[in-house]
Amino acid sequence: MTNDPDPDRMRALEARLAKARGAPVKRTGQAGEAFSSGEIGWRMITELVAGLLIGFGIGYGLDVLLGTLPLCLIVFTLLGFAAGIRTMMRTAQSVQSKETTGGDTHERED
Repeated sequence: MTNDPDPDRMRALEARLAKARGAPVKRTGQAGEAFSSGEIGWRMITELVAGLLIGFGIGYGLDVLLGTLPLCLIVFTLLGFAAGIRTMMRTAQSVQSKETTGGDTHERED
């Protein structure tokens, strides 16, 4: 067995690669396609849980530092819940506006 590649095999490989590159790539989804209801639901649940966990973490950390164990934990968990609800509502409003206008609107950056 030699280390020199066979020129005929290399040409055949190059031809197959060129043919494969020239063929359009078949995709199942299209860019800019609307999300399914399940994807939107999971996104909202994730936003709510993330808000709760971040609020819980900040509250617990402050309680450990300040020595006021239940106070900051409760306050920041509720603030995290409110932030999660606010983010969920913003997502729902964005989805609803895209459905009513046909998907031509862009999400606004706050």
